Amino acid sequence: MIPIGRGQRELIIEDRHTGKTTVATDTILNQQGENVICVYVAIGQKASSVAQVVTTLQERGAIEYTIVVAETTDSPTTLQYLAPYTGAALVEYFMYCEQHTLIIYDDLSKQAQAYRQMSLLLRRPPDREAYPGDVFYLHSCLLERAAKSSYSLGEGNGQIFLSADLFNAGIRPAINVGISISRVGSAAQIKAIKQVVGKLKLELAQFAELEAFAQFASDLDKVTQNQLARGQRLRELLKQSQSAPLAVEEQIMTIYTGTNGYLDSLEIGQVRKFLVELRTYLKTNKPQFQEIISSTKVFTEEAEALLKEAIQEQMKRFLLPEQL
Repeated sequence: MIPIGRGQRELIIEDRHTGKTTVATDTILNQQGENVICVYVAIGQKASSVAQVVTTLQERGAIEYTIVVAETTDSPTTLQYLAPYTGAALVEYFMYCEQHTLIIYDDLSKQAQAYRQMSLLLRRPPDREAYPGDVFYLHSCLLERAAKSSYSLGEGNGQIFLSADLFNAGIRPAINVGISISRVGSAAQIKAIKQVVGKLKLELAQFAELEAFAQFASDLDKVTQNQLARGQRLRELLKQSQSAPLAVEEQIMTIYTGTNGYLDSLEIGQVRKFLVELRTYLKTNKPQFQEIISSTKVFTEEAEALLKEAIQEQMKRFLLPEQL
C-alpha cells in the first residue's frame, strides 16, 4: 500500500515506542536474495538496542549483506553527528560500483540533537528550541544523496506514520494508512501487486470512517455491518509478527483472500491462523503459483485459478474440525 522504490526517500514518523526500528529492520530482512547491500546507521541509540538489532540480523542471515554503523549514547557528540555521513559514503561507494543499496538512519533526530550541542559550543546563534538555523539544510543535503542512476527514474519521497493508538490496540505494524503516502506510488510495484492491492487502501479508509461513525450510531443497516466486518478482517490480515517479512507471492495471496471476501465467514480471531496455514498449503500443494508470479511478475488467470483452488480447499480443511 505504501511502496518504496529504489532512489526514493521515505520518512518514518512515530509516537514513542511504536515500532519504528522494527519496520526498518524488517525492511532489511526483506532484501534477502535481492542483491541489495544494506547499511543500518544507529545514531545515539542504546548499545543494548543496537546489539538486539545485530542479533536479529545474524539470526535471520541478513548480516551477510548488511553493514552496521553505530554511534551509541556513549559516543562523542561529534561522532554521532558524523555517523549518517559515514553511512551515506558507504552506500554511495556501492552505488557507483553498480550495486543496489538501502540505507536506514535510526534516527536523524539524534543527529540534530548532536548538531545542536556542537553549534552551541561553537557559539553559533540558536534558533527555535536552541537548534541552529541550518539544521533543516543539514538533513535535506543528507537525504538528497538518495538516488537512482537513471535519467528517467529515481527521486520521489513519502512518509510512513506510526500511530500509538493503533499500536496500543494490538495492530502492528501500527501504520496509519490514511496519512501515510508514497509519491512514487504503484510505479515501484510489480504488476501482480497492482492487480490485487488496488481497492485495499480504499476499503480500509472507508472502514476507518465507518468505524468512527459506528461509535455514535446505535442502529446500523446490514450493508454497513457487512462493511465493518470486512474492514475488521482486512485490518487483521495486515497484522504482522516482528522479523517476519512476507514474500511477494505471499502478500498477493493474503490481500486477495481478504479483498475477495473469503475471510468473511471466519471469526476475527481465526483470520491469522487460517492465513498461516494457507501459506503453507499453497507452498506445498500449489508450487506453480509461486513460479508464475516469480517468472512473469503478473497475477495471471492461471495463478488466480490456482489460488482460488487453494483457498477453497484449505477453507474446507480449516472448518472441518469445527463441523466434527
